[in-house]
Parts: sequence; C-alpha cells; structure tokens
Amino acid sequence: MTINSDLYNNLFVLELANNHQGSIKHGIEVIKKMKAVCDDFPFQFAFKLQYRNLKTFIHPDYKDRQDIKYVKRFRDTELNEQQLLSLKQAVDDAGFISMCTPFDEESVTWIEEHGFQILKIASCSLTDWPLLERIAQSSLPLVASTAGATLDEIEKVVQFFQHRGKSLAVMHCVGEYPTPRERLQLGQIALLKKTFPEIAIGYSTHEEPNETEAVKMAIALGAQLFEKHVGVGELNGYSANPEQVRAWLTSAQQGFELLGLTQQRVEVTEKEIATLNSLRRGVFAKRDLVAGEILQPDDYFLAIPSQEEQLLANDLSKYSQYIVKENIAVNESVLFSALDSSDIRPAVQAILGQVSTLLKEAKVVIADGAQCQISHHDGIDNFAQTGATLIDIINREYCKKIIIMLPGQSHPMHFHAKKEETFNILSGELELSLKGEVKKLSAGEMVTVDRGDKHSFSSQTGVVFEEISTTDHQGDSYYDDDRINNSHNRKTPLLFRSEWLEVEW
Repeated sequence: MTINSDLYNNLFVLELANNHQGSIKHGIEVIKKMKAVCDDFPFQFAFKLQYRNLKTFIHPDYKDRQDIKYVKRFRDTELNEQQLLSLKQAVDDAGFISMCTPFDEESVTWIEEHGFQILKIASCSLTDWPLLERIAQSSLPLVASTAGATLDEIEKVVQFFQHRGKSLAVMHCVGEYPTPRERLQLGQIALLKKTFPEIAIGYSTHEEPNETEAVKMAIALGAQLFEKHVGVGELNGYSANPEQVRAWLTSAQQGFELLGLTQQRVEVTEKEIATLNSLRRGVFAKRDLVAGEILQPDDYFLAIPSQEEQLLANDLSKYSQYIVKENIAVNESVLFSALDSSDIRPAVQAILGQVSTLLKEAKVVIADGAQCQISHHDGIDNFAQTGATLIDIINREYCKKIIIMLPGQSHPMHFHAKKEETFNILSGELELSLKGEVKKLSAGEMVTVDRGDKHSFSSQTGVVFEEISTTDHQGDSYYDDDRINNSHNRKTPLLFRSEWLEVEW
C-alpha cells in the first residue's frame, strides 16, 4: 500500500501485539476481520505487529519460568521469524500500512528485511538508548509512545531523531492496562502539541475497549494519529473486538465532523449571514441627508430591523468613508445604493510608515498603545499637503504631545482659547507663522504660543517636535477656515504600536 504524502494525518493504528495467541491462522483472522471494519471509514489504517527475539530478549535462566507474567506470555505466544513474515504478508494482502515495534536490535533488522513501512517505538523503549541508536540507522519513519516518560526525556528523544533527519510522530500514552477514565490525561496531547509544534502528535490508548468518547476529545485537542489494541475472541481488558473497533472509529468520524476545518477559516453560509444580519443594527437617517455630504456619526442612528443592502453598524469603521450620492429622508434606511464608499486603510498604513520612519530617524521612542490622531483637514487624500500626526503622551493639568509633519506638509491657521503651548523641535525644521511673523525653527529650538495667538506651521524637510502645554481641551482649536471648524471627519484616531518603530515599512 502506498502511504499518503501526509503520513501521520488521520492515521489509525490497530495493534495486534500478542493477540494472535501464537497462531498464524488466528492472527490472519484478526487482520481480515479488522479490514472488513476499516473499509467503511475514510481514514488511513496501519496494522501493527511486535517483534522480539526471545533467544536474547529473555535471560536464559528465566526462559522457562511460569510465574513471571511477561516471560510466560511471550513464550506462550512465540512466533519464529518465518511465521512473523507470514503475518506481515497478511497485513500487506489486506491493504493495511504495515507497522512494527521492535524490542531489541535484531528485531529492527527483521523489520527492515520484512519491508515494513513504519517503525514504532514502544513506551518502555523510549529511553532505551542502545535500541534507539540502532533504530536511528533505519530509513523508516518513526512513531514513539511516551508513557512514563518525563517531558525532558521526550525532548531528548525528539532532538535525537530530529538531529538525524528522521521523520517522527509522538503519541501520548498511559502505561496502565486498562487505563481508567480518570487516568487518561488527555490534556497531555495539548502539552505535547505546544512543546513540539513542528511534529505530529497522536494518542495511543489502553482504555477499556467500550470507551468511545476519549477519541473525540483527543481529536479536539489536536491528535492526528491514534492506536488501539485489537483482537477477536477472548481478549484482555484493553483490546477491542471488531464491533468495539467499529464503535471507536464511528466516534472518531463524528469527532472529525464536529471539529470541522482547522487550517483555514470556514466559509460563511448565506443562511448564517441572513440570520446574523437580522440581529444587526441598521443605519437610519437622523435628518434629511443631501447628496454630496460625507456621512457623519451625527447624521444617523442605529436600530433594528435592518433590510437587505442596508448599511449596518458592522460596516462603520474609522477606515470606512461614505459619501451620500442620493438624498435620503429622515428615518429612512441608509442603503449602499445611495452611497459612494471608500476604504482609507491603505492610506493610513502609508502614513504610519512615513511617520514611523521620521520617528526612528529622530530616535524618539513612543509607548505602546499611545493615543494617536492623523489630522487631515482637507481630507485624507490631501494629507501629504495638509495635516499632521499627533501622539498624546500625557494630558492632565500639563500636557505633552509628539507632533510629526511629513516633508511638504502644512497645518492651517488657527488659535486656542484655553491652551498655552510651547514647541520644542527634536528633529528637522519647522516654519512657524505666529502673529504675522514667520520663524524657522531647527532641532533644539523652542517657541511659546500664547492663548489666542493665531499660528500655522509647515515643514519642507519633515519635522518631529514636542508640544508641551496646559491641558488640551477637545474643540479648543479655532480655524480661520470655517469649513474645517464644521468638519467632523478631519481626524482618524488609532493606537500607536511601538512595534511600528521596529519594522521596515
């Protein structure tokens, strides 16, 4: 069988272990019955054997002991190499991905010679470094279980194989047979995914075979591959028969259906949009709106029910500008068909790039989250000619702002009735018109503007300066141009991000 390019994704491993009962005939029966179940599900399936060379694996003085659990079990179910190869052939004939766990170095050689496709490292062997050194010589992709291992031990094993360029998946596992519900510790899947984000994480289960809910949780936590002991006839407390495997896989399929997409945002359905829009507030005219006006917050109110093609509260943002192109009567719905719209986000991003460049050149550091205003008196499209960027540092009884002007920008004539301010030039040059006199200020120079003094300023070079003042009161700027005084759309507020000073724009 050809393995999918995404080797570990949705891979379900059926572990035979010693449930062949030492009989090739019985082992093949298990494989065939599991194949009949797996054919009904859309997953990748691997069938896994275990290899041990009992001649060397068990100490010769203990090989005939009947009172040692695993010595007795392994001897009672022992298969020779040729019998193991026959089971491997049955796995291939059934169309399963072939997988095998070696417990000694010679078994790794058998696995390679028998043509297995994946090599599994058992939990008990996770830190068996002589065995891991032999496994690292193999070209096979690996899966490792982690029962009983510390996070530090797992990290060392992962790094060991990564440094050797090995393909590796890691499985959460609990070494209790069977594992009671309260000991499943499924949260370890999330921990492994966080610790090893670059590799596939799975879940190897020893839970009671009728348990079907745990696999759903494992899927929700991000497990990509799964393992369960299987068999037919009389079984131990953690191995599942075909009916139990079917129930397990059905639960897994339901889990994936519940999980849905994880690598991309799901497409929104028309039904979903219609339902949400019926709950969203629509924009209604608060007064008669005349063609040519820019829609301002004072011009509308928000309420339900909305109608199709109506401007919604969700469409309103500081980056969206709407111009009325058809008269709209008071209380009427504001429809998109009656508006021209534009997105000013690209313009804002371009401005922020230029502003951040000037700040970096001036070696001025701005606190993350500082209040910032892009002031565009003649509209944002004309910001390069008229405007400034103002960053509030503090505004109490005393006030400080950082003001940035781009090369060629000017700020219109105005005065303040309440605020007295001093300009301290940090970088570049500022041309200040104050009480009819023009002054050119350079870095290190200061000038004070008294209350009521009309002033405007511009810069040919670009400038960064401090405005140090008494309390800044909203609405305390009075412009010679009444069009500016009456405009409610001449500032775009945002929060300054310190990271803007670190990136290349």
